Amino acid sequence: MSVYRNAVWLVKGLQEYTKSGYEAAAKHFVPADLDVNLSGRSFMITGANSGIGKATAQEIANKGGIVHMVCRDKGRAEAAKDEIVERSKNENVHVHVVDMSSARQVWEFAQSFSQTDAVHVLINNAGCMVNQRELTEEGLEKNFATNTLGAYILTTALIPALKKVQDPRVVTVSSGGMLTQRLNVDDLQCEKGTFEGTTVYAQNKRQQVILTERWASQHKEIHFSSMHPGWADTPVVQTSMPSFHAKMQSRLRTEAMGADTVVWLAAAAAAGKQPSGLFFQDRKAVATHLPLASSRSTPQEEEKLLAALEEFALKFKP
Repeated sequence: MSVYRNAVWLVKGLQEYTKSGYEAAAKHFVPADLDVNLSGRSFMITGANSGIGKATAQEIANKGGIVHMVCRDKGRAEAAKDEIVERSKNENVHVHVVDMSSARQVWEFAQSFSQTDAVHVLINNAGCMVNQRELTEEGLEKNFATNTLGAYILTTALIPALKKVQDPRVVTVSSGGMLTQRLNVDDLQCEKGTFEGTTVYAQNKRQQVILTERWASQHKEIHFSSMHPGWADTPVVQTSMPSFHAKMQSRLRTEAMGADTVVWLAAAAAAGKQPSGLFFQDRKAVATHLPLASSRSTPQEEEKLLAALEEFALKFKP
C-alpha cells in the first residue's frame, strides 16, 4: 500500500467518511428523491441480515418493495426478516440461504431463482474481511471468494433476468478503502508476501469498482453503480477492525447512514438518470482515484481480471 495514498485517504476519510461528513453532505440531499412506492419491484440484497445490508432491506421493505435476503446463516436471517416485517408491516420479505464464498452455491441459487422469480435490482452487499489467509472448501482465498468472485458470479448469472424487467439496476457496495489500492491481477489469491486483511479487502473493493465500470460498458440496458457507505459502525468493522472501531466509535456513521446511498441508487429516479458505471459517495458521483496516486490500471490488466474471474466462474458452474 502506498504511504502517500494511505495518508491522503486517511485525511479524506476523517473529513468525509465520518458521521459529521454524512451530516454535512445530507444538507444537500433532495428528500423527495426517496419519497417512492416500490410496490411490485423486486430487490435482491446479499448479506442482508446485519449491518448496511439489513438497514437497506429495512428501507426497501418500508417503501413497499419485495425483498429477497440472501444470507449465509439461516437463523440470523430469519430473525432479521421477522424484525424487518414487524417494523415495515410488509410481508413480502423472503430469505434465501446462500454462502457467497461458495461459487457453486451462488451459481445454483442464481440459476434456480431466475427460473421462478423476477429481479429488478441486485444489491451486492455481502462482504468479509478475514485477517488471516483462509481457504474455502473450493480452495479459494475467502475474502476474494466472497467479495469479488461471489459478486461476479451472482451478477453475471442474473444479467439475463435483469434485462427482462423495466429499469433494472445493480448496486455494488464497495469501499473508499479501494482508493489506497492499485489493481493487482498477478496475485488474486493473495499467495505472495505478507497477508494483511484490510489490504486484501481494499484490493477486492478496487476489483468491484472495475467490474462495475466494465459491466456498464457491456450491458447498456442495466444501470450499474458502486458506492462507498462511509465509515459505519457495523459488525464487520467491530470484529475485523477492533482497534479502528475503538478509536473511531464516536465518529462512525450509523448503519442507516451507511445504507442511505445504497437505497438511493437502488430506488430513486434521480439515481437512474446518472450515467451507468460510476462510483458514489453520499448520493454524488466521486472520483475512483486519489490525486497523483498512480493507482490506475491498464485496459490489459482489467481484461486479465475479467478473464481470470470468468475462468474461476466456469470452473464451478454446475
